[in-house]
Amino acid sequence: MATEIVAKNLLNVLKCVAELGVQYAVDVRLVAVSKTFSADLIFACYQQGQRHFGENYVDELESKASELALLGASDICWHFIGRLQSNKVFLIKYRIIKMVLLKIKKICAIHGLWCIETLDSAKHSDLIQSIMVVLKKELKVFIQVNTSSEKNKGGVEPEGLDDLVSHIEQNCPNLSFIGLMTIGSISESKNPETNSDFELLVKLRNELAARLNRTLELSMGMSSDYQLGKF
Repeated sequence: MATEIVAKNLLNVLKCVAELGVQYAVDVRLVAVSKTFSADLIFACYQQGQRHFGENYVDELESKASELALLGASDICWHFIGRLQSNKVFLIKYRIIKMVLLKIKKICAIHGLWCIETLDSAKHSDLIQSIMVVLKKELKVFIQVNTSSEKNKGGVEPEGLDDLVSHIEQNCPNLSFIGLMTIGSISESKNPETNSDFELLVKLRNELAARLNRTLELSMGMSSDYQLGKF
């Protein structure tokens, strides 16, 4: 019963997303955030045609990726959307670095990993780059931007975006920078007409795309506000 309800809801959202794509004349990709959902429910969505799924927690993503591979979801695309930096505080700095490195190693080795959406520092860029060199692979990345300037949110501040992009472009050849991501503020998500966080991300994307002379994607909007994600 639960799988039928989830599949039905998914089809309704896919219909709305397709209509937005027609309205704005752009390709829109739905990333279904599947944290806390079982592998069976994710597979039910996969069978309805959904391919891109987002997970916040490394261990949960690792487990589900293995289960979905066994179920035959060979072309599933996993997006890591959790924070790369641990919230735990350690007194000895090298222990923090070691823990973050182990976390990133686990993420990068996950079967079907399509991208990391929460890159927000040169340090993490360099760590991921070093791992991808060993794996002899390339990885798509979004840079997360803190468009709402909330202290509890991850993401690079808008004024630091250009420097981070330049660092990745010049020093991380195994990382493919494909776009910007933001998690808007709750207050903006309740505005039925416009969302200033999304508008800022569009502005930043347009400026970057012009400077780099290439197309860049946007990742923004959740179930309550994705209709305001104007591109």
